[in-house]
Amino acid sequence: MDLFIYLFAALFSVLNPIGTVPIFVGLTQSDTKKERSRISLWTAINVFIILIVSFFVGQYVLSFFGISIEALRIAGGIIIVGSGFSLLSGQFSKKRGINKKTETEAQLRNDIALTPLAIPMLAGPGSISLLIAFYQEHHTTNEIMISCLAIFAIAIAIFAILRSAHYLSKILGASGIVAISRIIGFIVIAIGIQYIVSAIIAIIKGNLL
Repeated sequence: MDLFIYLFAALFSVLNPIGTVPIFVGLTQSDTKKERSRISLWTAINVFIILIVSFFVGQYVLSFFGISIEALRIAGGIIIVGSGFSLLSGQFSKKRGINKKTETEAQLRNDIALTPLAIPMLAGPGSISLLIAFYQEHHTTNEIMISCLAIFAIAIAIFAILRSAHYLSKILGASGIVAISRIIGFIVIAIGIQYIVSAIIAIIKGNLL
């Protein structure tokens, strides 16, 4: 249960579906309620597939390129910390590649569930590197099952939040969403720093012992 809560909380902080609410509202403002539900569902499905593939295949990518888990943790930690600072400064959407031009192009397209919502808004380098590093430490059958459940739970949370995005936007307002995003940003920074510290400690122990 502790493993499930840890991975769910870490992924939720890095993915930050709450912070995606304003973008989702802007991209789907002219869509019907049924169409918004469909986009929410497919966004959640796409994120689930991306995270699951990253979780299971990521280790082979590391082996192929000869990248150590410590190097991945440091790189992932830097990305995660960067995302956290972006949340605190209110520049998260820009860091995720969503500018006015991208938003306009997305609105003209028929389906936005894969891009820009699933990629790069939700499933970005931070979450992918987090899962790859997580698999290196938790790869027993029981741990893999719990991890898959946590990823599935995240997908459900994303669906629920995006499906309610227009209501959340009205209830929380712009200031409420900003406040929540900044709290999450602080947690994201802590997660990223922990990844970097753990990697440095592992490198020092490996060289000294």
